[in-house]
Amino acid sequence: MATTPPYLDSDHPNPLSLASSRLPEDTVFYYIYPDNSLSQDSLQSLHLQILNFISPFTSSYIWQHEPFTLSISFHPFPHLRGHLRFGDNLNDEWFTVFLLFQISLSFPAVSIQVHDSDGEFLLIESAYHLPRWLNPENSQNRVFIRRGKLHIIPKRSLPNPTLTESLNFLIANEHITVAPDSVQSVIQSRIAGYPEKAKQNTHRVRVRVPVSVAHVLKHAPSLISLAVEGFYDRDIDSMKHAAKMERFLKGGKEEEMVTVAVKMSRAMYAQLMRQKFQAPKCYPMPNRADMEAELGMKIACGFEMMYQEKRKEGEEGKGSSWKKYLESLEKSGYFKGLIPGSQEYKRLMENAEEYYRNSSLFSKTSEMLNAPVRQIDEILSLPYSADDFKNQDIPPSDDDSWLYSGEDELNSALEDRQKEMELYELKLKKIKKSKEQQDTGPSSSSKGEDFDLGDLVKTMQGFIHKMSSYEGAEVPKDRDSKEVELDVDCFIKDMESVIKYQGGEDVAVDMDDEEGSSDMDFDESEDGSDISDHNEDEEDSFVHSYSDAMDTELKNTTLTKSFIHANEKSVKNEGTSAAVEDKDEEFTPVDVDVNLVKNLLDSFSTQQGLPGPTSNLLGLMGIQLPKDDKEGK
Repeated sequence: MATTPPYLDSDHPNPLSLASSRLPEDTVFYYIYPDNSLSQDSLQSLHLQILNFISPFTSSYIWQHEPFTLSISFHPFPHLRGHLRFGDNLNDEWFTVFLLFQISLSFPAVSIQVHDSDGEFLLIESAYHLPRWLNPENSQNRVFIRRGKLHIIPKRSLPNPTLTESLNFLIANEHITVAPDSVQSVIQSRIAGYPEKAKQNTHRVRVRVPVSVAHVLKHAPSLISLAVEGFYDRDIDSMKHAAKMERFLKGGKEEEMVTVAVKMSRAMYAQLMRQKFQAPKCYPMPNRADMEAELGMKIACGFEMMYQEKRKEGEEGKGSSWKKYLESLEKSGYFKGLIPGSQEYKRLMENAEEYYRNSSLFSKTSEMLNAPVRQIDEILSLPYSADDFKNQDIPPSDDDSWLYSGEDELNSALEDRQKEMELYELKLKKIKKSKEQQDTGPSSSSKGEDFDLGDLVKTMQGFIHKMSSYEGAEVPKDRDSKEVELDVDCFIKDMESVIKYQGGEDVAVDMDDEEGSSDMDFDESEDGSDISDHNEDEEDSFVHSYSDAMDTELKNTTLTKSFIHANEKSVKNEGTSAAVEDKDEEFTPVDVDVNLVKNLLDSFSTQQGLPGPTSNLLGLMGIQLPKDDKEGK
């Protein structure tokens, strides 16, 4: 009788469903959707046809963790699906993409989806070539493989597509969903060279192992991936099994050792080589250990740890799904914050374990974990001896210089990415330049001739003479802001008082502070007009003398040459020395309008087409200067 699932109500979903639906890391997922809804028999037939088709590509390939598989699913509609954990070996993922493209070419009436733990990794790979509207937020149900091409459902056609809508649209409008050629080129270059590239990723090495391990590898060479995984992911508990070697070293140090050639992926070889591991005391290592013996010891210990852990987990049914199930219970508050090991905690744990053992997930997990254990037991039940591996021509180990020259490969990959980034930035610059030309029009001489500089002067004069608010100069806006009230007469009197005070210090040094400060009182006396007239005379005298002194000082500088004067043209036409002397003796009026336009144009030219103060200021006033034709010449 099945027990009631613990802590299960409307607010807390079934932890088992959460455990089974959680996406593992470093895993690629793929789905094959037939164009028409197929019956179970037709779907099974398609399943077998696809597996037979890819068999020549995968028969001799060593996968990092698990092989390419397909299963039948009827939710939400009949289709084939599968997933493959690639771990540290990215070649497994891209080999899977190659297989999916080949399937789409040989079976044109199917559409294929593929993604991994990071999302739409095909879009990530071709990120520099995608349409600007496409991003991770709106890419769901948009990317498919069909007839050997990558397809993207346009946003304008289906803003928020469901899977069914996307598949129907793809079948009916296949010609408009094909991704750009640049995207296709990036993906095809990534999978170019397969399946030969997959073979190049393998590494053959000579190792010296117990005869039981050699017998297993002879009949099931693909189990090397589980052995390397068991060694690489070992922990304290699994290393206890390696210390005993109960399954693969029953004879102890008297166990016969043989030399065999083992084929594995380069990633597996690197994992074995890069980890130091001391041989267990019961393992028969030669007095002077060589590389063959050391690698063989690591593989044998990996087989032992993998076998014992799988057997234990298979009996208990507590694989990764149990761990995820337990994590779900803890997050949902099932253990109520109790201390592990307490009586109440143990009771809740027993209830959870009982429910888990009675679930369908337990039987599936147990069967899956027991599969390699049963396979090894069946192989070891067959008769074997060391004589089976003697007098064999064993090829030498492959050259492993690639393991120490990865820097060149990394630099090459980085250079390719750098070139891709540079091309992308160049493309953006061209688009920006084209957009600017569309906004400003063609940079032709006719455009410059049509531009009226008089309008520029009038606009600037209007801007300068406009009465601004206390917030400063700004573009006029529709607002009801209160203007600052300024009493002009009072302000002038204040300024006159300051000037008189400063002038009084020069005329009468012995004036005391109280008399000087009284000038700030502005008393409305009867003789105030006399004082005002006296102040005006002193102010005029001061201004004239100050102006004369400034003119004399500036005559000896080059300041006058930095401005364009009103009669400069006539002076140049006369060409007489007398005119030049007259010009030096007395400053001629400055042409404010011409200088304004000249300075604005000079400032705009130095911007070199980039944003700057001149273009920003004139843009606020609705003026857009034509492009400088001399730029870059």
